Amino acid sequence: MNLTSMSDRVLGKLPRSIAGALYRGASRIPQLRRRLEEEYRSMLAKVPEVEVGADVPTYTSLPAEPRPRPEILADLAAIAAVEEADWREGRASGAVYHGDSGHIDFLNQVYALQSQSNPLHVDLWPSGIKFEAEVVAMTAGMLGAGQTGGEIVGTVTSGGTESIIMAMKAYRDRAGRPEPEMVLPNSAHVAFDKAAQYLGYRQVRVPVGADYAADVDAMAKAVSRRTVVVVGSAPSFPHGIVDPIPALSDMARERGIGFHTDACLGGFVLPWAEQLGYDIPRFDFRLPGVTSMSADTHKYGYASKGTSVVLYRGRNLRHHQYHVATEWPGGLYYSPSIAGSRPGALLASAWAAMLSMGEEGYARATAAILATGAQIRDGVTAIPELVVLGDPLWVIAFASDEVNIYEVMTRMAERGWSLNGLHHPEAVHIAVTLRHTQEGVAEAFLDDLRAAVEAAKATGLEPHTGSAPMYGMAATFPARSAVAELLRRYIDRLYQVTPKD
Repeated sequence: MNLTSMSDRVLGKLPRSIAGALYRGASRIPQLRRRLEEEYRSMLAKVPEVEVGADVPTYTSLPAEPRPRPEILADLAAIAAVEEADWREGRASGAVYHGDSGHIDFLNQVYALQSQSNPLHVDLWPSGIKFEAEVVAMTAGMLGAGQTGGEIVGTVTSGGTESIIMAMKAYRDRAGRPEPEMVLPNSAHVAFDKAAQYLGYRQVRVPVGADYAADVDAMAKAVSRRTVVVVGSAPSFPHGIVDPIPALSDMARERGIGFHTDACLGGFVLPWAEQLGYDIPRFDFRLPGVTSMSADTHKYGYASKGTSVVLYRGRNLRHHQYHVATEWPGGLYYSPSIAGSRPGALLASAWAAMLSMGEEGYARATAAILATGAQIRDGVTAIPELVVLGDPLWVIAFASDEVNIYEVMTRMAERGWSLNGLHHPEAVHIAVTLRHTQEGVAEAFLDDLRAAVEAAKATGLEPHTGSAPMYGMAATFPARSAVAELLRRYIDRLYQVTPKD
């Protein structure tokens, strides 16, 4: 009996909590454990190894003698030449959001000028504080500050995940309540799972509606006396759908609960989409119930990787994000976010990116992305075997009842496309970026997608190659601890260094 047959015959008919308990019990029986180990190995064997395509040395220990810097640079150039090919041609979902050579060179120059900067030492690098404060101010202005009665403040973080963790910490600490709860749609980003695990929250995830947007009534029913924050996405990562933020934030406000708009993906797109005439419901601080937001400068803000902005309605809430220490022998210590030392060069590059884009640049980029998103959405809709989920603008998720969608994803990977696999329901998405607005990219994507669907028809609905088997197991196997174990083993494999022959 393999994992699939165990699921079909026994566990598939049981609630996941019971199935998980039975799985854990079975895994302690030596004979069954051996079979599970064989199944894990078989499953992982079907997933391609992650390899650097360039012919460069592999190291499992330090070289005895220093390598010449020109040699090291040559190795890095060889790696970059291989890795850049697909994303420069617009064959990646998200990942690289601008990608123009001139823009990248400019940001690299900015980074080089600030490479040693560390805003932890404000006496040495006061410029880091200037860059961060101005990035926060510009982002806040874009997201409704000045159009509301309260002060909008914030900090820069290392990315959307840290922005979300910091916001959840602020709500937890402000409430001072044991076992706090967050209420959120099940489409909300997995970063909230991390925040819950790290900070001791109980998550109350609520199924989305038929339109893949948050179900306001269901979320209202899920709120309890322990709830300290309600969450909505603008848009959600899986399906690209903007939740009904006005109704959700009003509901939270009426109950005296904080409300967080996760605009990590859309914070630098939706304001300009609204300006361009798209029907964008308010999602930002213009709504009185919105008390915090996150928006990623390193996505559609077009900054270098490693920056995001978290914003709050008022300084009091932001104060709960901070860490201060008054009794440490090393002196008085204060830190606005998780990291102590922070790369001031990334703050400078975010600042420089925003200045170099300006309102006109962001609006122009948004217009191109939304036009390409509409082209891809319409093209996917025209493929009979596929269905677009909801009514997205530029993050286009699609599913199928006629072919295995993960097999389609694998066939697209064979053609050089890096797409995102989803589940609950089983689907694939592409997040449109400026890379996809290049001439011919959308057409090539749709041509390859049609070919991938035809190829997937030959395998039926069963998972076959590439990532399809792993996603197929995740979608069907009810014992989530087994799926989690598979993922942990996959991560282990990523860290395994195998010397070349």
